Amino acid sequence: MKTIGITILLTGLLASTPLSAQSAGVDKRVDRLEQEMRAVQRKVFPGGSTRYFEPEITAETGPATPAAAVTSSAVSDLIARVDALEASLANLTGQVEENGFRLKKIEDQMAAAAAPASSQPATSTSGSAPKTAPAPAAEAAPDPERVVAVAAIVMPDTGDAAEDSYIYGYRLWDAKFYPEAQTQLKKTVEDHPGHRRASFAQNLLGRAYLDDNKPALASVALYENYQKRPRGERAPDSLYFLSTALVQLEKKADACRVLAEMEDVYPEVANGRLAARVTSGKAAADCK
Repeated sequence: MKTIGITILLTGLLASTPLSAQSAGVDKRVDRLEQEMRAVQRKVFPGGSTRYFEPEITAETGPATPAAAVTSSAVSDLIARVDALEASLANLTGQVEENGFRLKKIEDQMAAAAAPASSQPATSTSGSAPKTAPAPAAEAAPDPERVVAVAAIVMPDTGDAAEDSYIYGYRLWDAKFYPEAQTQLKKTVEDHPGHRRASFAQNLLGRAYLDDNKPALASVALYENYQKRPRGERAPDSLYFLSTALVQLEKKADACRVLAEMEDVYPEVANGRLAARVTSGKAAADCK
């Protein structure tokens, strides 16, 4: 309706306004709309994404033409440009609002998933008389065999500190020393946040929590990897394992939403490398 109204208005003005004045007025509108589209594009695709594009409809360049030579055909072309630009601007604005809404919804879901685990001790003691805490038991001595086994896993030394740190954490996880792996992987992310392996390390940290039967901590680690490194190589994997953690937390509806988000944001990976896992994840979450 907005586009039709603009077209009718411009058509009516053609009868009473010189063609040169009509062209100049529409030109100003075109310039303003193109500037607004660029601003919206920067918000939809920040950081110089390869998805950034310039408006496909641009003003034709050519030798200067006297104002008297402007024709009604040229004005019609400008009107078409206005219609196309306004439609594109509305579409991009909608994308900004939709992406913001979806991100906020996932953040709310993650906060709700972590809340029961953190509030459980408080609810279990509410309404009852305080009890005398038992004397803390002496800290158990580490298992000598475990100490020897962990010490046998050596950090590589390739000259790439971030790579070596991640590989060491991976080896600890692969050997099922989950607490040690969690400590090492967190250190990798903290020490090398800009390295490509940060995405791998944060994702594997979430998996280590899952394997250690800590789905609430896993959900936080995995969501942070997707939120902070959406272009990281393991961001799609983190969404899959996040759905697994949510199923363990008995939040199947949220798990289905996360898998839908994965298919929407990373369609090539969801239908390719991780297709089998997406299928099994949907089955585990009873997704429709």
